[in-house]
Amino acid sequence: MGPRTAVAPSKEVKVVGGRCGGQGRARLRSSSDGSRYSRREVGLSNSSSSSPMLSNPKSVLKRPVSTEELQKPGGPYIKKTFTIVGDAVGWGFVVRGNRPCHIQAVEPCGPAAAAGMKVCQFVVSVNGLNVLNLDYRTVSHLILTGPRTVVMEVMEETDH
Repeated sequence: MGPRTAVAPSKEVKVVGGRCGGQGRARLRSSSDGSRYSRREVGLSNSSSSSPMLSNPKSVLKRPVSTEELQKPGGPYIKKTFTIVGDAVGWGFVVRGNRPCHIQAVEPCGPAAAAGMKVCQFVVSVNGLNVLNLDYRTVSHLILTGPRTVVMEVMEETDH
């Protein structure tokens, strides 16, 4: 099994043993503001610095989607429910957007990916609370301050 990472209060990445193959690969840590932290690994970067790298990618959505469109009967979206148990690093996904929020990133080896979560899904509810009309900061706060196990309903575009 490959290494897993955890983030200390200093935001430095530590290797702590774990799952999901890939020796030497550090897991990314997302902060509550959505910035992503990882430690540069020796041999993977031209820089000799070991300071955290920050990246905040552009939206993964192809076009804006309204809450009405998501809820329209017979529309091109299907509802899925995920139960995600957070680990020492977090839940392994990043929420972005505003009324509705969407999944911006999913860590390939994280708990969310293991549950089946994918980018571009729209967040409908968190632990039974409808969040369609909330911004990503509020939704993130609900997740971060709630229980370790989060139940999320999402809407995913069908393949038609």
